[in-house]
Amino acid sequence: MSSSSYEYHYLFLGVFLLIAIVFPLLPIILARIVAPKKPNLIKTATYECGVETKGDSWVQFKVQYYVYALMFVIFDIEVIFIYPWAVAFKQMGSFAFVEMAIFLAILAFGLVYAWKKNVLEWK
Repeated sequence: MSSSSYEYHYLFLGVFLLIAIVFPLLPIILARIVAPKKPNLIKTATYECGVETKGDSWVQFKVQYYVYALMFVIFDIEVIFIYPWAVAFKQMGSFAFVEMAIFLAILAFGLVYAWKKNVLEWK
């Protein structure tokens, strides 16, 4: 089999995919088989910072926590894209400047939209 044949490349891809599936699953399966299983009431009790729970331990969080987290992720990703662009700005030319301006305009539009809808107001 020559190294430039399609079969060789698909075989390599298949082996890579198999390793990518088996490698993370193997420790999970081994831990499930080897780990000692001695369940009791103390191990299955809800534990929160050393304080025993009183009543139901199910707590629903406000949606605003998730909105702030999503806004943080959006602007964190924005910084990840802007930093390499700023480093290589002189070599890229005007097309890259226009592309980044469009990218920033889309994000600014999203921020203004969230602001107008009072999503960022804590109630």
